[in-house]
Amino acid sequence: MEQIPLFAAPGEAPANGTFLIGGDLPVHRLGYGTMRLVGEGTWGEPGDPEEARQVLRRAVELGVTLLDTADAYGPEIAERLIAEALHPYPTGLVIATKGGITRQGPARTEYVGRAGYLIQCVEMSLRRLRLECIDLYQLHRIDPRTSLDESLGALRQMQDQGKIRHIGLSEVTPYQIDQARRIVDVATVQNRYSLADQRHADALEYCQTRDIGFIPWYPLAAGKLLRPDYAPATKLARIAARHQATVAQLSLAWLLHRSPVMLPIPGTSKVAHLEENMAAARLKLSAEDVAEIEAAVKP
Repeated sequence: MEQIPLFAAPGEAPANGTFLIGGDLPVHRLGYGTMRLVGEGTWGEPGDPEEARQVLRRAVELGVTLLDTADAYGPEIAERLIAEALHPYPTGLVIATKGGITRQGPARTEYVGRAGYLIQCVEMSLRRLRLECIDLYQLHRIDPRTSLDESLGALRQMQDQGKIRHIGLSEVTPYQIDQARRIVDVATVQNRYSLADQRHADALEYCQTRDIGFIPWYPLAAGKLLRPDYAPATKLARIAARHQATVAQLSLAWLLHRSPVMLPIPGTSKVAHLEENMAAARLKLSAEDVAEIEAAVKP
């Protein structure tokens, strides 16, 4: 059967419902992640800055209300592009950013969780994004050299000052989430997760039972799901074709089906790919479809 891709029409993102971040901040569940807007290795300017801004504008046109970014993307470049493309921001747009990772070059990072550094991170993100308050600020990584009390205490201080609305975590275990919740209210957890990489299934279950938003980064396994050398690719393509969809759309639809707290943020630097991804919100899967998809990727 010939594969016929779905194409997005205005308002695609709302098709799979909403989630209340922190119990009071509504977002459409299918969002957009900005890491791919910058150069290779998450370093430097985009190859086509105007297309990057067009992607951001088109995401909002398609109903995206959750934009995920970080000061480490570029560094600083993704946040700047968001402000250039979208400020003044439309009502209801939630910009989630992160701090706590420094960059020393392409794909080279170091975690820094000192209070003074994180406070500066928040202040600089506010300036670049042209905001007075960041709706969701996430600790990008836990710094093993700094106590969680110090790192999250700094974010709580900024929250008390009205500069952060909700606090989230990234790449954490259920135990670490538990420890963090003794210090702050944790609204979201952003962990690597996809159909091909379910290593953080325990963290997802933890979040689901507590109504904590779960933001899977690399929701398409960094393109692994789409490569012909990935063993299950042929099976997934066959299932997708029955739905007149692409494997990327099928994978995103599976994530949305997997849990009501799931907030996928597929990233791309191309408008066409963005439209394809957003169309996944209206792809409906039956219980039989889900079982077949999961069986396809089992070892």
